Amino acid sequence: MNIQPQLIKDCINRNRRSEYELYKLTYSYLMSICVRYTRNQDLAKEILNVGFLKILNNLDKYKEEIPFKAWIRRIMINTLIDEYRKNKKQSEVIDYVEEYYDNSEYAELNSALDRINTAKIHELITKLPPMAQQVFNLFVVDGYSHKEIAEMLSIEEGTSKWHLNSARTKLKEMLEQIVAPYKVEL
Repeated sequence: MNIQPQLIKDCINRNRRSEYELYKLTYSYLMSICVRYTRNQDLAKEILNVGFLKILNNLDKYKEEIPFKAWIRRIMINTLIDEYRKNKKQSEVIDYVEEYYDNSEYAELNSALDRINTAKIHELITKLPPMAQQVFNLFVVDGYSHKEIAEMLSIEEGTSKWHLNSARTKLKEMLEQIVAPYKVEL
C-alpha cells in the first residue's frame, strides 16, 4: 500500500475522487482486519465503511511520522471493538478469573498446522465465542498485551487471559478433530 502525502491532503480537503482513491487503496487491507474480527462478510463490509468514515473524518489528526498503515489499522480495530460493544448481547456473561496458570494440557498441536491451511484456521477462529475471538485476535494476531486488551474491552486483565486460554482450548479441540483421522498409532 503506497499512500502519497498529496492524496491524504486532498482527502482532508474533501476531494471526493481522492477519498475514493484512498478507499480503493486501503480496502483489501482494512477488509482483512474486519474479516478477522467478524463472523460474516456483510458485517465486515459494514464495519469497514464505518471505520473508513472515521479515518476520513480524522485525517487532519494524522501525523506523517506515524506509518499510515499502522494508523488506519488502529482506527479500524478500535471501530471493530466499538461495534462489538454496541451490538453485544446483554445475556453474555463474562467470567472473571483471578489467576491464570499455564498448563501442558493446553499445548498447541504443531502437527495439525502441517495439514491445514490459513483459510481453515481462520474458519476455526470465527467459530469461537465472540469475546474469545476478540481477545484471541487482539493478543495472537495483532500483538496487544493483556493489559491493553483489558483496557480496550473494559474487562479485567485476568478475564482477558481466561478468554485467551478458553480460545486456545477450543481451537485445540477443533484441531484435534481435524487431525484425528491422520493420527498414526505406534
